[in-house]
Amino acid sequence: MSAKLARILDGNIFVLSYDSGDIDATPTVPCGFFSFDTRFLSLWQLSVNGERLHALAVDDSRYFEVRFFLVPGAPTHYLDAKVSVIRERSVAGSFKERLSILNHSAESAEFTVRVEADSDFMPLLAIAQPEQPVGRIHRRVEDGSLHLGYEREKFWRETVISTTEPAQIDERGLTYKILIGPHGQWTTTLQVRGLVLRPDGEDVREHVYPGRRRRSEQQLQRDLDQWLDKAPQLACDWEPLTRTYRRSLVDLAALRYSPLTLPKEAMPAAGLPWSATVTGRDPILTSLQAMPFTPELAVATLRMLGIDQGSVLDDFRDEEPGKILREFRYGELVAFEKRPQSPYYGSADVTPLYVILLDEYERWTGDAAVVHEFEDEARAALHWIDEYGDIMGNGYVWYQRRNEQSGEENQCWKESWDSISYHDGRLPGLPRATCELQGYAYDAKIRGARLAREFWNDPAYADRLEREAAELKERFNRDFWVEDGEYYALALDADGGQVDALSSNIGHLLWSGIVEESRAAKIAEHLLGPRLFSGWGVRTLAKGEARYNPLGFHVGTVWPFDNSFIAWGLRRYGFAQEAAHIAQSIIEAAHYFEGRLPEAFGGYDRELTRNPVQYPTAASPQARSTGAPLLLLRTVLGLEPYGDDLVVAPALPARFGRIELLDIPGRWGRIDAVGYV
Repeated sequence: MSAKLARILDGNIFVLSYDSGDIDATPTVPCGFFSFDTRFLSLWQLSVNGERLHALAVDDSRYFEVRFFLVPGAPTHYLDAKVSVIRERSVAGSFKERLSILNHSAESAEFTVRVEADSDFMPLLAIAQPEQPVGRIHRRVEDGSLHLGYEREKFWRETVISTTEPAQIDERGLTYKILIGPHGQWTTTLQVRGLVLRPDGEDVREHVYPGRRRRSEQQLQRDLDQWLDKAPQLACDWEPLTRTYRRSLVDLAALRYSPLTLPKEAMPAAGLPWSATVTGRDPILTSLQAMPFTPELAVATLRMLGIDQGSVLDDFRDEEPGKILREFRYGELVAFEKRPQSPYYGSADVTPLYVILLDEYERWTGDAAVVHEFEDEARAALHWIDEYGDIMGNGYVWYQRRNEQSGEENQCWKESWDSISYHDGRLPGLPRATCELQGYAYDAKIRGARLAREFWNDPAYADRLEREAAELKERFNRDFWVEDGEYYALALDADGGQVDALSSNIGHLLWSGIVEESRAAKIAEHLLGPRLFSGWGVRTLAKGEARYNPLGFHVGTVWPFDNSFIAWGLRRYGFAQEAAHIAQSIIEAAHYFEGRLPEAFGGYDRELTRNPVQYPTAASPQARSTGAPLLLLRTVLGLEPYGDDLVVAPALPARFGRIELLDIPGRWGRIDAVGYV
């Protein structure tokens, strides 16, 4: 995504625009005003006396508000501009823009201010490959407002644009004819509301969910202040770490999303622009990353995903009893079942991760009530691992989509079509059993056994889970180990053969604990070796693999979230120096992205590019990347709960200097951690 884009958001309501504030959507630049998976504005262009505006400065220090300082015309006009423009934009339930025209002349001046507006009502899922709308788009002027509408059977959406100052409103926008005195100013406020309508014209969200929170800008600011005050306070010698930490906390606050089914609770949305919705993988992993900082995110995540846990066999949605959803969408494509995402269950990793999150939350907080509340969901998830995850009946977790038309082919975290390959580049058939799925299943069984023994009063079940975990670990270390390369295969194919590409997935095995101690050093050597480690982080696929591409989404890029869990795993097996090296490299990369780590960046060697190269369409902010610095901080400080105590065992990289992380919440109350090199 272009660095020239400005963004503001509140959960799954967001605005993406150019740095002039204009919106002019194309398939490659997904600008717009979005709400609940629909684009309600695809065109929003401002001109003064027929000239477009150019940015002098952009202030986006608040996630829900941005200010653009602009002048009309080409850059040559900047020096002696007689007029300037300020656009103050916010998103809090609706989209508001306060437009100010400033006359810098000593004489009165007339101006024609034009705002062009339109909407294609495109479903977010279809933006990259747009199609002609099936329904009817209409435009009308009514009661001093511009109404843009879309109708397809009972699927109705409407954009309503109003203004506080008189305007000539037509079906394509608003025109202001104004006179501004010497050194004077003219201001109007435009409001854009995105409505989800019933045929009787009432907003569905207000009708079905009365009282759903709609917060003002002032409330959002107070909430952000409280969020930052409640989080642990970081003091350190290295400014990039301080900046990245604050940016992560602010972006995590911005991504909090209250689904319609849980209007008073907030879980992390996956990221902008493609996944600002309910997902399974992203909030679980982000909640794990953020556990020492904002443990309350885990409860909302467990509750929301538990509500929609699979209960039947449904091929269209890849649903199975006990399975945790991949995502839930609200737009037109799912309303007419062209896509299955309402909800969709096509992921094999999310279900064991659900159990892992429940256990980690209790270990950190001591909140036994939550463990009891979600006992049925956790048991169902553990049952899914053996009953439905083990497609081949050999004790491994496999995936193969039930929905052959529109289901996801790869149902691990690397979902790209080419992400699972042999060393020579061939793609295995289905089903597939990727290595990290076995690690997650092992970890889920070990953690489920603890919950069963200590909270569910079921020691027999705990014994069974521990026995199954031990058998899985032994079997895995036999079948996945690539002898001549001394690493674990990326996957097994349907014939039980090794899909032998060297990948970052082996790092996830470390944090799951499934790796034999005698093999951990070799895994660490691979992860920090020249084939996988770029200098900025661990690549998703090693150099030398046939499908390696430094700008391939899952076949050579560096993912910050991936690296944070790899570092956590390295620390678990005693490789503190290696974990610290990854942590320092990722934070150094964050410095070049102004503290906001993108979803992914290029896997080029650091010596080649000197600066990290952002992946062109990477989500930003993205929840798992936002959580990466938090898990890296936990890792280098050695923060681990042990009973009712927090163990602090710092092993810092040299650049970090001295670190103080104060008021870390947990079952111990609040505690400080201090580390220095």
